[in-house]
Amino acid sequence: MRHRVAGRKLNRSMGHRRALRRNLMAALFRHERIHTTEAKAKTIRNEAEKLITLAKRGDLHSRRQALARLPDSIAVKRLFEELAPRYAERPGGYTRILKLGPRQGDGAPMALIELVE
Repeated sequence: MRHRVAGRKLNRSMGHRRALRRNLMAALFRHERIHTTEAKAKTIRNEAEKLITLAKRGDLHSRRQALARLPDSIAVKRLFEELAPRYAERPGGYTRILKLGPRQGDGAPMALIELVE
């Protein structure tokens, strides 16, 4: 039974799943939009929104927490210096998921996850 078990397995081991989420979030913060499967987009949306809220605080402790969750220091720098001021007045809802239809090769449902303006 899965009572109160959060998150998706994405058919990967725990370490692979954690690395995948971290790399997808870093790519999202670097490029502001990424094409991925719907399941992966829904998985990283929650954590990306939490990191943006963390970056809005802007102190040293929150920067260190973001560095612990993201593997890419360039993405963290961009998150704190560009994205956090952009969303300073916004109370939430920093990301948007647009469904794109099935992938050509295997029919997996694809989505575009992007940061809203």
